[in-house]
Amino acid sequence: MPMDTSKPLRRRTTEGTSQTVATVERAADVLVLFADPDSRTLGVTEIAEKLAMSKAAVHRILASLRVRGLIELDEETRRYSLGLTTMRLGLAYLDRLDIRRLSAPALVSLSRTLSETATLSIRTGHTRVYVDQVTPSREVIMSVTLGVPYPLHAGASSKAFLAFLSEEEIDDYFKTVPLTRLTERTLVHEDVLRKDLAVIRRRGYAKSSAERQPGSASVAAPVFDHHGSPAGVISVCGPLERFRGEEKQAAEALLETTARLSAQLGHTT
Repeated sequence: MPMDTSKPLRRRTTEGTSQTVATVERAADVLVLFADPDSRTLGVTEIAEKLAMSKAAVHRILASLRVRGLIELDEETRRYSLGLTTMRLGLAYLDRLDIRRLSAPALVSLSRTLSETATLSIRTGHTRVYVDQVTPSREVIMSVTLGVPYPLHAGASSKAFLAFLSEEEIDDYFKTVPLTRLTERTLVHEDVLRKDLAVIRRRGYAKSSAERQPGSASVAAPVFDHHGSPAGVISVCGPLERFRGEEKQAAEALLETTARLSAQLGHTT
């Protein structure tokens, strides 16, 4: 009668799977170790001690990671560091971050803290559009229309984009886009706008008093991506007369928020 080997085979298969999973987990532990700012380069002995692994196991893992470009070895110091493939993975992650999803809790927090409307805009070429807003629970509020394009020279959110573009992009804007008025307070003279953009860059945020919409005022600041470009702009806005007394507090809260979100997108100052 043939020997029934199904059970031993199944056990061996399970054991092999468990061993593979454990190896992957150990390799992940090694990679994560390099994420510590104090562990940018590591030797085999350090890794083995930190992770309670044998040096032989560490050598095997590092060899596999080197083949895939995840780890690099300095032949002179015999110390290891993260490889180019990890940079590619990190950049791919950053490029896939959804600014609207990331900003949503911040808009809620800003609106609740300041009792004014908080908005998020993204740029579409020479225009920008509101893509999200959170309004406060009070009788008189400002609200915006999502999806409507506005030029980059009119209003705080628009100027917060324009001010932090490259010099070439700013020059191109002035060459190709008519500086039309949306209200009687819209800035439509290039020299005046350029001076305002310089102030915005120094201050870190833009402000507007009825430049885009009559009776409204706002402050706005960009959220920078890992390239240092504006991934979006967050603003706080309210009725003009009321907002005048709130501008400083709103700007401080806004800059704290955009700095935090920019850091999450990989921006470093």
